[in-house]
Amino acid sequence: MITTLDRMFLISYFRSYAIVWTSLISLYVVLDLFTNIDSFGRDGRGVRGVVEHVVEYYSTQISLIFDRMAEAITLLAAMFSVSWMQRNNELLPQLSAGIPTRRVLRPVLLGATATLVLGPLNQEFVIPRIADQLMTSRDDPGGAKALVLMGAYDPSGVHIEGVAGYRKDRRVLKFYATFPECQPNGELSPSGMVHMMADEAVYIPPGEGEYSGGWLLTHATPATFERDHYPPNLKMIDPGKFFLYTRDVDFDVVSRGATWFMFAPTLKLRELLARPEPRRQSKIAVLFHMRITRPLVGILLVLLGLSVILRNPNRHVFISAGLCLALSACFFLSVLGAKFLGDHGYASPPLAAWLPVILFGPLTLVWFDSIHT
Repeated sequence: MITTLDRMFLISYFRSYAIVWTSLISLYVVLDLFTNIDSFGRDGRGVRGVVEHVVEYYSTQISLIFDRMAEAITLLAAMFSVSWMQRNNELLPQLSAGIPTRRVLRPVLLGATATLVLGPLNQEFVIPRIADQLMTSRDDPGGAKALVLMGAYDPSGVHIEGVAGYRKDRRVLKFYATFPECQPNGELSPSGMVHMMADEAVYIPPGEGEYSGGWLLTHATPATFERDHYPPNLKMIDPGKFFLYTRDVDFDVVSRGATWFMFAPTLKLRELLARPEPRRQSKIAVLFHMRITRPLVGILLVLLGLSVILRNPNRHVFISAGLCLALSACFFLSVLGAKFLGDHGYASPPLAAWLPVILFGPLTLVWFDSIHT
């Protein structure tokens, strides 16, 4: 049964959440902007162009900032809501009437649960859609600067890499492709193993034309192949000019950098775990398991913070808030420490993801159960 007090406390929580969200996100943006203000004007744009670039840049970065601070914002909003109850003596009359503290906290906990869901939703549906914009450099909005590229395997078995890439026109200099001796279905390739190099390659997105959904190679070596001995997915247009069809490896894949998987949804991480990429396998596995434990970690953080505030109702509000923040800092440090152990192979990925829950879960339940009522 929802009472008038429940609605009042729930509205108070969402008001606190909006204030904390706006304050922290704005503070982060202002500090980052003034720290890197020179980077936005290096391309020689006028004042209007710089302002437009700043607005466009941070309109996408806000999603990434929120992803990093979602649990902390929820904790602060819940802490301020409960502290405001204590300050206005809204908690004591209900306790005197025989209402348990955990019943009084129900609307705050419901509101915290609702806002904690926003973090995973943003992570799964918003960030993957704007991943390319999130990786755009502050001083290169047009994509005219050369990028360092990473090698990648296409499901067809072809390994692709390059020396430098240009995001503006999806162009790669010194493009290398290695065709395996055996195809993924187990059949031998007509050409055997082939190492191919092209002075330049341009990725053409899938479209209606014949030469789309792959790479247009120019000044390639070898320049020709014997009849019926072409590598799979490769078609010659002219001597030294070929088109390589690929399923997954586009320009974004080779230009994303070593940590691009951090912007991928959880289902994509699960797919990456099945691929032979030993360099990043442990980090991907740790991130995958941390995605699973993230809602539980957020709930434990909120319960732990509220337990610190409400265990001693006679303690000053500011002292309780300070203790709450200090303990929350220890909680976040344990999460980062466990991630470090998992990324560097000192702990298995599941253990690294669950270690903060194992350490703080029993403590949180004991403290929340001992709240004064």
